Amino acid sequence: MAGSIGPDELKQVLRGEGELALLDVREQGAFANGHLFSASNLPLGSLELLIRDMVPRKGAPIVLSDGSDGLAGRAAERLESFGYSDIRILEGGVEAWAEAGYELFTGVNVKSKAFGEFVEGACDTPSVSAVELKDMLEAGADLVVLDARPLAEFRRMNIPGAIDCPGAELVYRAHDLAPSPDTLIVVNCAGRTRSIIGAQSLINAKVANKVVALRNGTMGWHLAGFELEHGCERRAGEVSGEGFAKANTLAEGVARRFGVKEIDHATLADWRAQEDERTLYLLDVRQGWEYEAGHLPGALWAEGVQLVQKTDTFIATRGARVVLIDDDGVRAAMTASWLIQMGFKEARVLKDALAGQELVSGPHVPEVPGLEGSRTDEIAPGDLAAAIDQKRATVIDLAASPDYRAGHIPGAWFAIRSRLADSIVRTGAKDVAPGAMVVLTSNDGVLARLAAGELAPLVEAPVRVLAGGTAAWRRAGLALKEGFENLADETEDIFWRPYERDGEVEAAMNAYLDWEIGLADQVGRDGGADFSIPPA
Repeated sequence: MAGSIGPDELKQVLRGEGELALLDVREQGAFANGHLFSASNLPLGSLELLIRDMVPRKGAPIVLSDGSDGLAGRAAERLESFGYSDIRILEGGVEAWAEAGYELFTGVNVKSKAFGEFVEGACDTPSVSAVELKDMLEAGADLVVLDARPLAEFRRMNIPGAIDCPGAELVYRAHDLAPSPDTLIVVNCAGRTRSIIGAQSLINAKVANKVVALRNGTMGWHLAGFELEHGCERRAGEVSGEGFAKANTLAEGVARRFGVKEIDHATLADWRAQEDERTLYLLDVRQGWEYEAGHLPGALWAEGVQLVQKTDTFIATRGARVVLIDDDGVRAAMTASWLIQMGFKEARVLKDALAGQELVSGPHVPEVPGLEGSRTDEIAPGDLAAAIDQKRATVIDLAASPDYRAGHIPGAWFAIRSRLADSIVRTGAKDVAPGAMVVLTSNDGVLARLAAGELAPLVEAPVRVLAGGTAAWRRAGLALKEGFENLADETEDIFWRPYERDGEVEAAMNAYLDWEIGLADQVGRDGGADFSIPPA
């Protein structure tokens, strides 16, 4: 049975050493309204889908926090049934933490965001405004704009003429993208963090070019009244032999300055043998297509730029061993240099990580505890379509709200799994006609299968799961509907970024940028960060 821990004791634990996974089990939107600095968000509704990747060691000490709404207790019971053995619950939840005089942080990925602001202040990272960049572009200045975000984000919106080059790739590809040392390199992202970290990566590596960050990124560009491009595929090409040789030399210099250490495969084998005693994260920092083409067994994909951008979602256990992988060491070394400065002192690079190794291909398939015990009848997409036409099915969609908005089965209700008992009345599932059924769906059907057993005792009608989820419905060529129509719950399952909102986008952008800038002062008051930058 889970124990408890008070705010003062937890604060002392967080000041100490050793492993700890501090998990806030509320939905992301609620989490973003106020949480502890060191907390990782692990929503109860998707706990099974995330827990084995976020907290791989079942004996790791875990502290659960919530809004004193009982979610932590439910999460503890579920985790214990999966074999996790060292669990405590924060007494009184985040409200008690605040009442004890400690800081609560809004937003998501706070540690990484605050670190970006720390880096800018400590390194005096140079930047230009959107207006300054626009003037230079119109004047035909010798410059290149490199967008440090993954391609999917770049496609959403980008500075006209920019080239997509995710942050961990910048040093790797800089020579090929700006072969003349006279070319100004401007690094941008959506807001601030990846712009700052990307620009400072190139500066730390001592590239010959002048480098600046675009202040406030694409949001700053939009707020200045300038047009953005959408749907672009402009990205960095293959690295040349000369480009790689230069990148390798620069990365070696960064590794020496920031104390990046390598381990060999024999050491990794020893660490893997100790996974019951020490938490180990094996993270492949290359781009997604490279990972899927072939990666080490057991390695998770954590593209370098995103690993630094949202470290809390990949490394939920502080004090863990972290081993980074790429094909030649450049991107892993650059990523490790940032993790070490963020306080992950045991970040290591696996030497010759892929050379001569037996690799596996395809995307990562997470272990989902509890899935093997789900025994709910399924219904095929075509049969469900017929049942809907005959008004014999009430459909409940447990997908994330942006996915529901992007396309859901017509008439389906949006609901959040962790609050299904409260929202089920609104769907009408408690009072369906004789002979009718309640059908759960989710993106691929996995979350629906997990939730079916929880729903069955709440309704009189038979409960079915859409085989293959909404993805199978789409593959069958059946119609989907966009937008929000039937909401059985608030759409606070996720934190809506400013550019994802339906209205008041500019106000949200300004508030978001102010929030990022203000994090440095708040982290100073909290005292929970372990950021450091060695002298140049």
